[in-house]
Amino acid sequence: MTYEMVIGLETHVELRTQTKIFCACPNAYGAQPNACVCPVCMGLPGALPVFNRRALELAVMAGMALNCRIHRHSRFDRKNYFYPDLPKAYQISQFYHPLCEGGWLDIQTAAGSRRVGITRIHLEEDAGKLVHDEKNGTLIDLNRCGVPLIEIVTEPDLRTAEEAAAYLRKLRAVLTYTGVSDCRMNEGSLRCDVNLSVRKPGQPLGVRTEMKNLNSFQSVQRAIEAEFRRQTEVLEAGGEVVQETRRFDQRTGRTSGMRRKENSADYRYFPDPDLPEIVLDDETLSRLQAQIPALPDQRRERYMSAYGLSAYTAEQLTSQRWLADYFEEAAAQCADVPALANLLVGEVFAQLSLRDTQKTGERDASLMTVSPRSLACLSDMAAQGRVNSSTAKTILAALFERDQDPEAYAQAHDLFTLTDPVALARVAQRALEEAPALVERYRAGKTGALKALMGKAMGLTRGRADPEGLQAELLKRLNPG
Repeated sequence: MTYEMVIGLETHVELRTQTKIFCACPNAYGAQPNACVCPVCMGLPGALPVFNRRALELAVMAGMALNCRIHRHSRFDRKNYFYPDLPKAYQISQFYHPLCEGGWLDIQTAAGSRRVGITRIHLEEDAGKLVHDEKNGTLIDLNRCGVPLIEIVTEPDLRTAEEAAAYLRKLRAVLTYTGVSDCRMNEGSLRCDVNLSVRKPGQPLGVRTEMKNLNSFQSVQRAIEAEFRRQTEVLEAGGEVVQETRRFDQRTGRTSGMRRKENSADYRYFPDPDLPEIVLDDETLSRLQAQIPALPDQRRERYMSAYGLSAYTAEQLTSQRWLADYFEEAAAQCADVPALANLLVGEVFAQLSLRDTQKTGERDASLMTVSPRSLACLSDMAAQGRVNSSTAKTILAALFERDQDPEAYAQAHDLFTLTDPVALARVAQRALEEAPALVERYRAGKTGALKALMGKAMGLTRGRADPEGLQAELLKRLNPG
């Protein structure tokens, strides 16, 4: 029996402010436990919140970049629940009157494009963090209490794990382009809750479960696939899916129940009496709109029209702002921009993955140690045939170790492509003389032996030979007359 998954995402994004949302404590990742706290974010009696204007501005910019309606009037509510890392026993959030509503984000996958509706974006404070220690048990670090968040809630518009990951990548790109957040999933500044239900196509929505605090694209995809299998198996066996919060175990690749899922009434929301209504005026909205830069979709369309790049390549290059900026700087110094783009999404991305020692799966700008000028030069050398694909890889790896002039490096290490017909003829003859068995196999009809002969001949030149010219010399001797 065919089932389809229906997915909605709730994404929590820490805003890039200097201080917390309701106090002057530093908003700093990696500080010593409980070093960035005060009576306000610790929830001590009598401490009163004061709203951070910069958090409001960043939230408005996020809403604008995601095509939302920005409400001129919004306010804060108290979301009541008990958890050890929430010292007030309530969270200041926005429920009745959120800041932004009714937006959308377009995504691209192998199956095509899809528009994902954004229900709302609201401001709230983050909770603390439980630290599980084998020696001391469970400890509480309140540094994260009061860090400003926006929660971005989608419509149930996603239908595959691939679409969910594509949405998160695009969302991260938009938010980092605008400077709203650094969106470092490995540091928890972008976390995702997945709401998933299963149904037969055309039927009403099924009962949903929620998987909390997934902090990598891979985790989101694996969790969705695992929960879809589980719910399908339950329904096929005649059982019922229950509304609950579940945990995804990276080690086993399975989800497990944590607790029954609350509904909004269980949180007993009511307007926060300590914070006034937020009112936005025309001047503020105009000023913030003017700060929105060219976003990924705009750059993608420009790369496709100006450089003739494919939709896939343009999407990859605009996935992070630093990467798009880097590409544009290199392209301005390059004769063959499509070749540069292919080098970036191919070999450069592979080198960045090799240097991702934390295995975050993210392309961190700090890992890119090759200057745009050097990469543009190497790309043109390869496009002009002055170095071949093999030696270009060698030079690129050296540039990642120490940025330097690719021309000088190729000259010093004798890496320029060997194109002289006389030299190629000598190499081809030597390869045939040193591998008579391969020659016999080829002449006996085993044409696959040509690949082995090419490998041997390329080895004699340390990979420098022009492959087309070398193969022509080999064939001339293998097929005389």
